Amino acid sequence: MKNTHASLRAGKQLKNQSLTIAVLTTLFSAFALLSAFGQSNVSVYSTGLNNPRGLKFGPDGNLYVAEGGFGGVNSTVGQCTQVPGPGPGMPGPNTGDRTGSRISKIIPSGAHGFRTTILDNLPSSQVSPQNGSFISGVADVAFVGNTLYGLLSGAGCANGVANTSNGVIRLNPAGNTTLIANLSAWVVANPVAHPDPEDFSPDGTWYSMVEAGGNLFALNPNTGDFVKITTAGVVTRVVDISASQGHIVPTALTFQNGNFYVGNLNTFPIVQGSSKLFKITPAGAITSIGSAFTTVLGLAFGPDGHLYVLENTTGNPFPTPGTGRIVRIAGAVRTVIASGLFLPTAMTFGPDGAIYVSNKGFGPPPNGLGQILRITVP
Repeated sequence: MKNTHASLRAGKQLKNQSLTIAVLTTLFSAFALLSAFGQSNVSVYSTGLNNPRGLKFGPDGNLYVAEGGFGGVNSTVGQCTQVPGPGPGMPGPNTGDRTGSRISKIIPSGAHGFRTTILDNLPSSQVSPQNGSFISGVADVAFVGNTLYGLLSGAGCANGVANTSNGVIRLNPAGNTTLIANLSAWVVANPVAHPDPEDFSPDGTWYSMVEAGGNLFALNPNTGDFVKITTAGVVTRVVDISASQGHIVPTALTFQNGNFYVGNLNTFPIVQGSSKLFKITPAGAITSIGSAFTTVLGLAFGPDGHLYVLENTTGNPFPTPGTGRIVRIAGAVRTVIASGLFLPTAMTFGPDGAIYVSNKGFGPPPNGLGQILRITVP
């Protein structure tokens, strides 16, 4: 009972999984070179990334990018509870590796950026081929002051990486890391009101993280949990989104003027216009503020004060390269800023006022095909 984007564990059972995978494989091949080129405001800022995800500019002016990485082949079947399979008689266990993921720093160099590794050898995992082979590793990054934190989503026994945990890591001055919050354990100890038993991931599928008021806040799409993590590692629930909204797979997160804003992926097969936007107060009050979006994986407020929405796929029932886009919301007016994106997974605004997008965030083989696009805003 899975979706093709199975690391987010969002969907219901696909009746013809083999056909779905074959179709997606063909699409990935057909659109291998597509990157929204031909639009004058879109350019490639950096390349050489492996399943790029969340990205933030640091206080040093450089761009930091979380990478899902390479996945892995190690299995923990028999050692712990596994994720369910996509259907009766179909294998479901994830496989992983302790060292397949990383965080990159991209240093400006003229109109482009030079990629360098800031933190390497982090856990990475992937779902079964029948589930889409989606890879997870470091899902997002955030800064508290000058200190970098990473959100692990590819770790944990259920992901095939024994003796590790999903959670928040801190990069120490010595260059090593500390797991300040064990989110795998937190998921087990703090069940939500309306989990989806057919989609449950014991370690969670943490996706977005932001800093606000000196604390970190993160989303778990698998359960609908939105949590606060202090720099001392104390985890508390802000709101159980599933309690009021059900299994909507909340993925995108941003913070503006004292409130949080969330967008959801929703379940697969994709229904055009089925994703929504929500405002969440620090006290956990949740309000719907927009609808008729599709597969939202990124949110960001621009220098103009408007909210920008990143849609991974539009007009198709399954993730499809070349159909992602960015939409600006200005009151009742929605404007497409860029289209034709190749399975984008996250975005952020840079100091220059441009949008930076993780493009080719999943789908192609993890051999450096991931990109960061720079998109100027008209």
